[in-house]
Amino acid sequence: MSMSVILGILLDFKLGDPYNFPHPVKLMGRIISFEEKLVRRIIKSKNGLKLAGLIIVIINILLGFTVPYLLLKLIKQYRLIYILVDTYLIYTCIAAKCLDYEATKVSEALDSGIEQGRERLSYIVGRETKNLSEEEVIKATVETVAENTSDGVIAPLMYIILLGAPGGLAYKFINTMDSMLGYMNDKYIDLGYFPAKIDDIFNYIPARLTGIFMCLGSIGRFNMKDGFRIMIRDRKNHKSPNCAYPEGAVSGLLGVQLGGNNYYHGRLVEKPTIGDNIRPIAKKDVRNTIDIMYLSEILFLTTCIIIELIIINIK
Repeated sequence: MSMSVILGILLDFKLGDPYNFPHPVKLMGRIISFEEKLVRRIIKSKNGLKLAGLIIVIINILLGFTVPYLLLKLIKQYRLIYILVDTYLIYTCIAAKCLDYEATKVSEALDSGIEQGRERLSYIVGRETKNLSEEEVIKATVETVAENTSDGVIAPLMYIILLGAPGGLAYKFINTMDSMLGYMNDKYIDLGYFPAKIDDIFNYIPARLTGIFMCLGSIGRFNMKDGFRIMIRDRKNHKSPNCAYPEGAVSGLLGVQLGGNNYYHGRLVEKPTIGDNIRPIAKKDVRNTIDIMYLSEILFLTTCIIIELIIINIK
């Protein structure tokens, strides 16, 4: 495993994503927004929008991989500069500290009142928050950290380890397209069709690995047996083919129930529950879910290092 990967993870642990710091994902967001406006100005038909969504996906994956690949290739002979740039690119792909910060802020805001908690939650979720109870705010925060342990931590790490920083950035482009275009509502059902499907494909393995490492990393601290049991039992209790794995693991590990109906953009979305309602969810579960995220990240990284050492020794 390269020094840049280790340094990138350590930087994320220490710094997270400062709001005013230059970040590739912000640029990705601007590119996707420009592409959407351009497409909607030119194309009006449903089939045309769907095809445009596929073209956007292909262009952005190529951009996400090729640009950093060529940049790193260009500076490879300058070892120190190469390590610094490579480390920075890898660091920007990982969001563990950011998830920690944002989820903790929701929990702290609840200490000041339900309105403050709802407002802070609205920064990190797509669902409507104005009528949520304290329990629902906490549940939404736990679900967000659980789901994004895959999308924001394990998945980018997996693609970085396999394909380097270009792999991680290509994945982040896919994930950003899904978060901006992949809604199954009237506005995005066509344009967002392929961004959502490609995101599902690229998260298929990471989501399942995340659930497994969440459970294994929780040995001796949380209920590992129930983590595996609920993850397997309720793995299909989500509109996404992937999200129920990390959410199911967290639900079983903590003994709380997640999922259920929510409002998105004024529309009620009916969803099944995940897990058993063994006890009411509480603010401490936000911190517990953050700890599960870090434990799974550390175990995943350790496992990858061990596998790499075994491969080197075999060779």
